[in-house]
Amino acid sequence: MAADTSSSSLQLPCVFSPKSRQYLALCAQDGRLRIWNTDSKTLHQEYVPSAHLSATCICIAWGPCRTVKEGPQRKKRKSEAVLVEEKADLLAMGTAAGSVLIYSTVKGVLHCTLDGGHSGGVNCVQWHPKDSLLYSGSDDTCIIEWDLQTGKARSKWKADRAAVTSLCVSPDGKLLLSAGQIIKMWDLDTKEVYRKFTGHSTAVTTLRFATTRPPDSNGLYFLSGAAHDRLLSVWQVREDGKDKNSVVSFTLTDEPQHIDLVASNNKEEAVRLAVVCKDGQLHLFEHFLNGPCKKPLSPMCTVQMSDTKDSPVPIPMLAAALAAGTRTVLLGYGTHLQPVMEKLEINTAERHVCLTRDVQTSMSISLETAVSKVKTPIVSDKSRLLVPGLPGHQAPVKATAQGSEKRKKDTEAREMSIAERLGEIDLSTVSNEKGAPKGTATLQTDNFAVLLLQGLESNDANILNKVFQTRKEMVIKKTVARLPLPAILPLVEVITKRLQGHPISATLMVRWLRAVLMHHTSYLASLPDLVTQLGVLYHMIESRVKMFHKLTKLNGKLYLLTTQVATNDSSSTDVDHTAKLVYEEESSEDEASGDEGLPDNHDDSDNWEEEEAMVEDDDEEEEDPDGKADSKANGEEDMERGSESEEE
Repeated sequence: MAADTSSSSLQLPCVFSPKSRQYLALCAQDGRLRIWNTDSKTLHQEYVPSAHLSATCICIAWGPCRTVKEGPQRKKRKSEAVLVEEKADLLAMGTAAGSVLIYSTVKGVLHCTLDGGHSGGVNCVQWHPKDSLLYSGSDDTCIIEWDLQTGKARSKWKADRAAVTSLCVSPDGKLLLSAGQIIKMWDLDTKEVYRKFTGHSTAVTTLRFATTRPPDSNGLYFLSGAAHDRLLSVWQVREDGKDKNSVVSFTLTDEPQHIDLVASNNKEEAVRLAVVCKDGQLHLFEHFLNGPCKKPLSPMCTVQMSDTKDSPVPIPMLAAALAAGTRTVLLGYGTHLQPVMEKLEINTAERHVCLTRDVQTSMSISLETAVSKVKTPIVSDKSRLLVPGLPGHQAPVKATAQGSEKRKKDTEAREMSIAERLGEIDLSTVSNEKGAPKGTATLQTDNFAVLLLQGLESNDANILNKVFQTRKEMVIKKTVARLPLPAILPLVEVITKRLQGHPISATLMVRWLRAVLMHHTSYLASLPDLVTQLGVLYHMIESRVKMFHKLTKLNGKLYLLTTQVATNDSSSTDVDHTAKLVYEEESSEDEASGDEGLPDNHDDSDNWEEEEAMVEDDDEEEEDPDGKADSKANGEEDMERGSESEEE
């Protein structure tokens, strides 16, 4: 029976080899495949795919054990004939690029590559227990049946509306379980749906057959586990088709990460389960599958592991394997880069078992020199070790000052500090001259990306201030685009802290936050606990957006008030109301004749005209002495005309 596959892209695959459990295969964050020998507890093989960084390994699965000829052997006599032991040889790896790699552990080389079938990442791979067939499920919602003898796809069909996240082949090789939005059971001969099962609200990460009985006897059971789900559901394939709900459920402390089971061959034999959860705990179950059970079943025994320090720290478990006949459990714990394997018998009479291990002393790697290709370079004392950075990392250096010779002498005796390195790297200017080389902007962006990584890892405020002071949009976008994915969340946390500070720094941080959202939105959306990690940023943005409408109203009112005050101040200044020039038109004869109808108030009118004439004379004397004669002449003419009218 094929080993378990880890279908979730968020979980690092870790699988024991079938039957003998001699090997433990796992892929770490660096994309390398490492195979450990569980007997000698040493690194057996290490394989680096050509595209291990761009097309990371998502899932792995061991093929069925087979007889393998390791080399040319002489023909043996009948008396020397012995039974040849079947070994675990082929290992299938599904990648994010949509290809499937088949690796041979006996030969230590890549057996073949199955590509050209999927347009999305391969989430799960599963071997046929008898024939040389392999099934793969992908993000493109399709399942492909591969023929390993020809290296080509035999058939391909659409399995679901959503991505196919898990697969499992029945022990007799006639049925196939697939999980997308719902769980479907396929007839492998006709490639048609045999049953459908609904009940999970999240992506199903695990499918395993729990019994080896045929489906026509109502004795075929399988179990399923989903992401963010703390229950393992057991389903019964009934002959009458009334199998819409799960019959049994097992309670867990977290979502399942690795499952191993000993299947039941008949009703009198119990199913044994070993489930490693995401929180690093191991749960052991044992149950007789014979119809529905209403209450969820608790684990028979829960195993935890911690170190031997004064303040114990839990050690996460990676995988567990059950022995068929005994109570022995093979555990793999520690880290994916340096796991520790151990066989032990667990007393299941105790509900909770806590194991203490000294991980530092047990993590001693002894490589097999016959297989390993890792070589330790011989480094002389005069050689200088450079810090690894991005490809093509260079830095424009300022012109050497007078003390550069002394500095060179000092660097031979001691290493330069980060402050001195920052002093030598010019982060503020990028030459835009015509004679500058074309790669100057790229090198400057590399400087920012490397320094930003160093600042995030060391939490150095000086380095972060140097990087965040730039105002050039193109440099900010290229720097954010060159950052690796694990550095995105720490960068967002630093930006969130600085947004809460001074308004000047907040205006700079908004540009960096916008660049992060433009380039890495897909990665942030794939994180399951994104809301909790970015809760402070969400709350701050919402509070500021709420105040923005009120601030705009206040800004408009203040603008009206300030402009009104300014206009009042300008109008209240002293203005000279005296006339600079007075022009009087000569009265026509019609006006003179019109004056006859007015009442004869000669005294008042004469007095008023005299006073007005005196005022005008005074004003004109100050401005223009020549105008005085004109005004008098005009006055005398008016008086003469008035006297003539009176005489008439």
